[in-house]
Amino acid sequence: MNDLDKTSELDLIAGDISNCEKCTLCKTRTKTVPGSGDYSAKIMFVGEAPGDKEDKSGLPFCGAAGKFLDKMLESIRLKREDVFIANTVKCRPPENRDPEQTEKIACRPYLERQIALIQPKIIVCLGRHAVASMLPDQPNISKIHGEPIIGANGIIYLPLYHPAAALHNGSLRATLLADFAKIRELIKTK
Repeated sequence: MNDLDKTSELDLIAGDISNCEKCTLCKTRTKTVPGSGDYSAKIMFVGEAPGDKEDKSGLPFCGAAGKFLDKMLESIRLKREDVFIANTVKCRPPENRDPEQTEKIACRPYLERQIALIQPKIIVCLGRHAVASMLPDQPNISKIHGEPIIGANGIIYLPLYHPAAALHNGSLRATLLADFAKIRELIKTK
């Protein structure tokens, strides 16, 4: 599939997401947040759910956690334009609550379609909900963070703490930066 076809198909997915009424999040959202970045990226980041700023802008990781994500990308000589960033759910849960299982299940086909089109070599799972969605057979994030896992599909999954966790708990910052640095080595293997 050429880049023009891929762009058209991902635009169709974004349109499907904006019209979605598969769960109750459609009733409280301002904007959907389908994802953004390079449609041919080798690296895809999957977060948990949009926050308030994302809900208003329609762009993933544009708040404080997004600024920290940008700094971490810079630390490995990448920019947002070099990767694709999405979430397990495409609408903001009210009051920034955790996404519910039914919401993650409702959004899962959109994320699967995005992964199939982008064909990333590495999927970085940001936070416990992203890890649980992408790696359901794995133990919790505190046991597997920073450890690459090769999926049955050949994609390398890298579970990491969510950038917001490092903003709330300063002791996680060094751990997250060290785990994030592994992305550079993983790129070389793919």
